[in-house]
Amino acid sequence: MRAQFIFEEAPFASCHASTIVEARRGELLAAWFGGTDEGAKDVAIWQSRSTAGGWTSPRKVADEPGVPCWNPVLFRERSGALFLFYKAGTSPQTWSGFYRKSPDGGETWEPAVALPAGLLGPIKNKPIQLKSGRIVAGSSVESYRAWSAWVEISDDGGTTWQRHGPIIVPGQNYGIIQPTVFETSDGSLRMLTRATQRIGQICTATSKDSGATWTNAASTELPNPNSGIDAVRLADGRIVLCHNPTHTGRTPIALSVSKDDGVTWRVGPTLEMESGEYSYPAIIQAAGGDVHVTYTWKRLRVRHVTLAPDEI
Repeated sequence: MRAQFIFEEAPFASCHASTIVEARRGELLAAWFGGTDEGAKDVAIWQSRSTAGGWTSPRKVADEPGVPCWNPVLFRERSGALFLFYKAGTSPQTWSGFYRKSPDGGETWEPAVALPAGLLGPIKNKPIQLKSGRIVAGSSVESYRAWSAWVEISDDGGTTWQRHGPIIVPGQNYGIIQPTVFETSDGSLRMLTRATQRIGQICTATSKDSGATWTNAASTELPNPNSGIDAVRLADGRIVLCHNPTHTGRTPIALSVSKDDGVTWRVGPTLEMESGEYSYPAIIQAAGGDVHVTYTWKRLRVRHVTLAPDEI
C-alpha cells in the first residue's frame, strides 16, 4: 500500500469530495472542490494529473462566479470521451447539475453544459457503463425532510438522460443519498447508499432490468455515520467498498470486501485511523490492476492510496 498527498500546497484553504479516473491507460486524473470552506462563494472545481514526477499542481477547471460548486465526478465513456460532472448552487437543496467534456483526457475542456432541471448527474460517485453501452449513474435528491436515491440513465453516450426512482427505505423519508452502483455476477445491478444516522447503516437496493426499476432499499450489516461511500467491482469479481466503518464521526476510513456481490462483507485494510476527518472516498481499479483510492484528508488535502489487489 502506497499513500501520498495529491498536493502539499494549494490556492484554497479547504477541499473536499474528490473523484478519480484513469484518463488514459496508466494516467490518472483527480478532481475535487476547493475554496474558503464548503458552501463558500469562491468554491470551484480543481484537478490534478498523475505524472512520472508526481501529481501536477492544482488547476481550476470549473466554477460558477459567486456561487459554490460541489461534488465533481470524473467518468470516461467507452468511446474515450471524458466527462467532468459537478453541481453548482447555494446548497444541495438548490443546486443544478453541470458537465464539461474533454476530447484529450482532461488536458482541455469544452464549455460547461447545464443539465435540464430535474437532472443532477452522478451526485457523488462514478457511473458504470454496461455491455449494452447504457450508462447508469447513481443520483439523489436532498429536499426538506426528504432524502431519496435515484439513478440517471443514458443510452446515447451521455448526451441525454432519464431519471428513474425514487429508491427509498420504507418509512424513512429522511433517508438515503449518494448511491454507488456496481454490476453483480448474474448481470443484476446493486447500489449501496449513504444513510442518515437515524438509519445508521449503509443501505442497498437491486435492479434486474439494467437500472430501470429498483427494489426498496434495506439496511446492510455495514455501519454508516451519514458519510459518503464508494465501491468498485474488481476484475477478479470481488466488490471493494471504501467507507467510514462507524456510527459516529468520520474516522477511521477503511476498505471492506465482498466475495458474494455485496451480500456479506469482511474487514479489509484501514487507510486512516488517527483523529481527524477522512471522508468522501472515490475508488477505481486501473487497467494495470492496481486499485486507487482518493479521499478528503482533514479538509486540507486530498490523499491518494494505491493498493495491489492481493493487498486487499
